[in-house]
Amino acid sequence: MIRLFLALALLAVAAPAASAHAFLDHANPAVGSTVHGSPAQVQLFYTQDLEPAFSTVQVVDANGKQVDKGNKAVDPTNPAELEVSLSTLPPGEYNVIWRVLSVDTHTTEGKFSFTVAP
Repeated sequence: MIRLFLALALLAVAAPAASAHAFLDHANPAVGSTVHGSPAQVQLFYTQDLEPAFSTVQVVDANGKQVDKGNKAVDPTNPAELEVSLSTLPPGEYNVIWRVLSVDTHTTEGKFSFTVAP
């Protein structure tokens, strides 16, 4: 009985720590997706609100050339959304590279790709 109590207490303490980071929930274009025609922007949706000054996103082509407009912003109506506008993209594969700081001061980062089809 004491072991069960200790295990439950440990679980209760550890659970909040696991949610203390802003993880990528979903994106538009979706991770690994193929879109037809050039999207106007990339939108990233996280599990926590972000610190705008310390959250970044960059979109690059297969050669590593930046193709976004460099105007990354956290949506003021949804502080868990980071977005950046895109130049017109020709067909090909693109990488989205992001690094965010959540309002609780934890940093996460990642990378994913999407493909633009004609």
